[in-house]
Amino acid sequence: METTSTTNEQPGRGAMWELERNLDQPMDAEAGRLRNMYREKTYPTIVLLQLAFQSLGVVFGDLGTSPLYVFYNIFPREIEDTEQVIGALSLIIYSLTLIPLVKYVFIVLRANDNGQGGTFALYSLLCRHAKINIIPNQHRTDEDLTTYSRHTYDEKSLAAKIKRWLEGHQIRKNAILILVLFGTCMAVGDGILTPAISVLSATGGIQVEQPRMRNDVVVIVSVVILIGLFSMQHFGTDKVSWLFAPIVFVWFILIGVLGAVNISKYDQSVLKAFNPIYVYRYFKRGKTSWASLGGIMLSITGTEALFADLSYFPVQAIQIAFTVVVFPCLLLQYTGQAAYIAQNKDHVSHAFYFSLPDSVLWPSFIVATAAAVVASQATISMTYSIIKQALALGCFPRVRIIHTSKKYLGQIYSPDINWILLIFCIAVTAGFKNQSQIANAYGTAVIMVMLVTTFLMIPIMLLVWRSHWTLVILFTTLSLVIEIPYFTAVVRKIDQGGWVPLVFAVAFLIIMYVWHYGTLKRYEFEMHSKVSMAWILGLGPSLGLVRVPGVGLVYTELASGVPHIFSHFITNLPAIHSTLVFVCVKYLPVYTVPLDERFLVKRIGPKNFHMFRCVARYGYKDIHKKDDDFEQMLFNSLMLYIRLESMMEEYTDSDDYSTRELNQAGNANQRINGISTSSNMDLSYTSHDSIIQVQSPNHIGNSQVVSSGQMYQTVGDEIAFLNACRDAGVVHILGNTIVRARRDSGFIKKFAINYMYAFLRKICRENSAIFNVPHESLLNVGQVFYV
Repeated sequence: METTSTTNEQPGRGAMWELERNLDQPMDAEAGRLRNMYREKTYPTIVLLQLAFQSLGVVFGDLGTSPLYVFYNIFPREIEDTEQVIGALSLIIYSLTLIPLVKYVFIVLRANDNGQGGTFALYSLLCRHAKINIIPNQHRTDEDLTTYSRHTYDEKSLAAKIKRWLEGHQIRKNAILILVLFGTCMAVGDGILTPAISVLSATGGIQVEQPRMRNDVVVIVSVVILIGLFSMQHFGTDKVSWLFAPIVFVWFILIGVLGAVNISKYDQSVLKAFNPIYVYRYFKRGKTSWASLGGIMLSITGTEALFADLSYFPVQAIQIAFTVVVFPCLLLQYTGQAAYIAQNKDHVSHAFYFSLPDSVLWPSFIVATAAAVVASQATISMTYSIIKQALALGCFPRVRIIHTSKKYLGQIYSPDINWILLIFCIAVTAGFKNQSQIANAYGTAVIMVMLVTTFLMIPIMLLVWRSHWTLVILFTTLSLVIEIPYFTAVVRKIDQGGWVPLVFAVAFLIIMYVWHYGTLKRYEFEMHSKVSMAWILGLGPSLGLVRVPGVGLVYTELASGVPHIFSHFITNLPAIHSTLVFVCVKYLPVYTVPLDERFLVKRIGPKNFHMFRCVARYGYKDIHKKDDDFEQMLFNSLMLYIRLESMMEEYTDSDDYSTRELNQAGNANQRINGISTSSNMDLSYTSHDSIIQVQSPNHIGNSQVVSSGQMYQTVGDEIAFLNACRDAGVVHILGNTIVRARRDSGFIKKFAINYMYAFLRKICRENSAIFNVPHESLLNVGQVFYV
């Protein structure tokens, strides 16, 4: 059934408004009982070193394979003299020092969201410190989460002024959101281009041994490797990740040793590149030097993935791995390649393979290909993580997300995204067929992500770190002085392949923004058309209907109030379930919500109404379907709330106790309001624990089960009634809201809502699949509204 609705006007603040406010109070007390202190993990030195070693395989693969293609893209034509090579090497050295080492490893990595990195992690930090979230589904009770860290400011401080400025106008909130989405789309483009250029560059080593081999053969080999790589994604990285770190470690040692050998063997004069004066001399050569910045920038590709993959390892481990292994080996390799090129200027196309001794060429080819696959895997995993974060924050259509590891939260797989990446990756590899054009596209994506990170770091430093404004200006100025020249260089190569990531970014940006706009309008409709609680309670305990045995779970995006679909439901059907629970599943700008803080339960109205509200809160790393039995967890938390409510009525100082303390008290007393519990009973609500032992519903009078209007003498009676209702059957009531543009809307709005958003909703997964609702217990309530 469907109905056409429009946004209601805001109700006046009269006596009914006061009644509404009193009946549907927020869950401050419930959230306060769940409060705990968050403590950042500390690791022993040995464990930290082990994590630093493991981070080589996950974080640094992309950065480590850059020497395969950098010099070829710096000098696509002829090299004039050795000083030109020294100048390019000097730029590589100081780019590696200032961007990955100084900016990212020692500054940006500190801007993590409890260990989570990437563009959306920065956005989540900002959303917690300023009210810039476009969908206003946050409540002050959410701030009581242990993972919800934020600061307060003095009203006259610069941070407070910046906060008010950001919150002051919707345009500024939209500008930040678009900036975040654009950076995210470029990172997705990075996930497409990294496997293409890494695998193609590694397999290009075949032509060194077989010069007559056609380039088409190399492309075919690369495509076969890419198909194999993407086809294995559903197995997850957990089963093969133990190989990643040794492979990449061997690769870094190999390139470091070969670089040192080439320095001593060919031309030690390239060591002059450590003098920054050669950077100045390089730019004095004219436009060709400026144009070559696009190739030089490839030496720092993978830096953005370094921040996005932060969730796997602590910051200290990544800092140790980069400063001890990655940075020295990269400097040695680039310097060694420059020494070889200075003496062999016609071998720049595959300088890495040409500089190898014949005895180690094939072993190096195998290690290079394996390292390229590892680098591609890290970027693909990063793309899955980014899409998951965007989906959680309402910025991407619902796609299937699968956990591939029971041990690690961040290891996920999305079959839909996987095959899209494969198709685009093959198209790029087979379409361009050479490194140069792919490198131009790759460089464009990387520099865009870096610029977005720089701009997002400004409010992070002001609001989160509360840094002095001079430090913010210094950081921003130094970052832009380096990144703007690279940006201007890649812009000049848009027609030479640089257009590819821009096309990807614009396409994904339109999809994400249209989806977010439709989601926002649906939420606004829910907010403005919700039913008055006073009206619901005015119907009496029976709600003006026949209350039949069973439990109705009414899903809504609202954390307060009764959704419009429920009023539509009860006005069209003659009966309603004897117990009603309004379930709100919402994602918060935190990386995870601990299991014992996930559910907030509140009673709606008197006890004989049997109406509850349950808010299930998730972070952007959490997956709803990973809860083995969401329904069981919900009922466990509901029964726990009934017990706690009884204890609150008995003890006047009970608000001072946390949930864990109340659980311990309940176990110690062994008897709560006359309900016996076993000696090993635990009141914590997990999917594996039993909550309480109660008398079988068969021993309770039928009048207690059927009658919904009676008051219970003990908490045991109510729990028994709830169990009897659950045994009678659970129905999941979901709203199927269709969004349509008004007739007087403009063409762009009509096209975006009536065609694009409608098409995306049609091809994406249903809410019932996301919530893991059994089909036989699902009831969809349709409605249409116009925006």
